[in-house]
Amino acid sequence: MNEWRLLKLETYDAATNMAIDEAVLRARIVGKVPNTIRFYRWTPSAVSIGRFQSVFNEVNLDNCKKHGVDFVRRITGGGAVYHDCEDEITYSVVVKREDLGAVDVAAAYNKICNGLVKALEMLGVKADFNPGDHKNCPNITVNDRKISGSAQSFKGGTVLQHGTLLLNVDLEKMFTFLRVPWAKTCMEIVNVAEKKITSVRKEVGSEITIEQAYRALVRGFQHNIGMELSEDTLTREEFETMEKLRREKFADIEWTFLGASATA
Repeated sequence: MNEWRLLKLETYDAATNMAIDEAVLRARIVGKVPNTIRFYRWTPSAVSIGRFQSVFNEVNLDNCKKHGVDFVRRITGGGAVYHDCEDEITYSVVVKREDLGAVDVAAAYNKICNGLVKALEMLGVKADFNPGDHKNCPNITVNDRKISGSAQSFKGGTVLQHGTLLLNVDLEKMFTFLRVPWAKTCMEIVNVAEKKITSVRKEVGSEITIEQAYRALVRGFQHNIGMELSEDTLTREEFETMEKLRREKFADIEWTFLGASATA
């Protein structure tokens, strides 16, 4: 059984979270660290947008400023996501594609996302992997309602996939910070979203603690990917790379607002 590194559940601000993910990716590409799985939360709450999205189109900047909600641009694709500081766990997997046994992007999504499906099963939720389409990234659904979304970056033969698991969801709060151009009011969006988004708590009918969800996620990935996890920390080089990326990229206004036009 392959041994992977586990970076245990920790909480950071948005820029730091994205900087850590990229620092781990860079280190894995050149073989300085093993395949790694990481779990994290966000404080304060934040909106992350996809690599090529427009902040102005996707984020309600006034409401974010008013309520102290961060916003950050990811290096992965996909759409805008609201990350609540209390109701979500985010995961990231950084792995050489050959080690994952995945021939292409679709197969990599399938392999990783089914670790989430297994974790949800352990929590009492029957979920399915949805492969998505040319407009939508693959996700995890329960009766056709999304409970987990993911996005990927593929560089140097290495996959970075990160995504969310919704433990609870307050749709009115979520769409206070996400901009939806077609909607005239927040409640108009909420009424549509109620049919498309769910959470562990809604499906189980009771509270699931962060610790319970975290343990299930660890076991689910271990079971589905077939690796042994060894808890560790960032290397000194990764930490230094993270600090530089945070300062010069993810917390920088040029990257945040220009994205694809900024230096990657």
